[in-house]
Amino acid sequence: MDLFLSLVIFLASLLGFLLLGHLRWTKNGVKNGLGVIVPEAAGSWPIVGHLHLFSGSQIPHKLLGSMAEKLGPVFTIKLGVHRVLIVSNSEMAKECLTTNDRVFASRPKAMAVELMGYNYAMFAFAPHGSYWREMRKISVLELASHHQTLTSIRVSEVKSCMIDMYRTWLNDKGSSTMVMVDIKEWLENFLLNMVLRMLFGSPFSSEIQNADQFKNAIKRFLELLGAFVPSDIVPSLKWLDLGGFEKKMTETAKEIDVIVDEWLQVHKKKIKSTQKVDGSKDQVFIATLFSRVQEELKLDLCSFSVDAIVKSTCLAIFAAASHTTTVTLTWALALIVNNPPSIVHGFELQNPSNELIDMTESPGFTTPKASPLELLVAPRLLPHMYGEST
Repeated sequence: MDLFLSLVIFLASLLGFLLLGHLRWTKNGVKNGLGVIVPEAAGSWPIVGHLHLFSGSQIPHKLLGSMAEKLGPVFTIKLGVHRVLIVSNSEMAKECLTTNDRVFASRPKAMAVELMGYNYAMFAFAPHGSYWREMRKISVLELASHHQTLTSIRVSEVKSCMIDMYRTWLNDKGSSTMVMVDIKEWLENFLLNMVLRMLFGSPFSSEIQNADQFKNAIKRFLELLGAFVPSDIVPSLKWLDLGGFEKKMTETAKEIDVIVDEWLQVHKKKIKSTQKVDGSKDQVFIATLFSRVQEELKLDLCSFSVDAIVKSTCLAIFAAASHTTTVTLTWALALIVNNPPSIVHGFELQNPSNELIDMTESPGFTTPKASPLELLVAPRLLPHMYGEST
């Protein structure tokens, strides 16, 4: 009984000290390197920090905006054990992303990147350092250096998709001339084909046995990558696996790895045997990536295996190029369809010779004109103005 009472007193005292330290830390704020105190938002709870504030009905960016009105353009919040710096001033944000970009380059560790990103071999989420810089340089240079080859792939895939759409209309039109087309799915398949040809040299096809499986696995990968995982905020909760995220991520990682590894092994055999196949130019990226990574491993610049680096890099490029572009293009087309006047009003229509357009009435469309109607379409504003407005 005495032992139990002593234990209760000890735990109560420990909790009291933690609460006292938490309140003192919150009251004093956080000092930066220059000794300036950065204020912390009120309402922080022990362990969870300010997470409970984001569970309400208020939208997160409006909640942060209301905090900025009270605390100023720079303040901090606590998300579990992590302290987060909030910058709501454009000039200060520019300083963070340009002058001091190295300080903010690294990302906090996350279960999704550890389990599905080949233990941080995926350079998009790797810590800032020599490995991140080298893989970023290789990826950018190799993709940019084969611009002509990639252009031919894009043109080829656009033609192929337009032919498929025409065939769909031809087969499904029936007595009507209108056919419903799921543009999002159409764009998704188009981008999957294009990116796969750029990376692996083989197009995506529904006839392939694991095609739908891979597409669904990529969707789950992106969903889990952006999911809220409690153990990322409070690492001590990892053993509980709240929400079953660890199990889902492990299964998704294995499913993707099996498919990507099959493609990689095929190309490794072709590289070793110097076998040439049709469309071999489309395979330049993965072949160059494989050889470059082997050279870097000889210099001991990284601690990952060649296969892990190649697969994680291709997966990062594939996921980023396909999903985000699909969403952007779908929204762009929806805006054009729903707001055609705004598109027309955004351009100036001019006669190439600066002469008045002949608006004389004619009997009909069958009457030929002496000169056809020609127009020059030019934006009304400077290009960068359109970029800022969107």
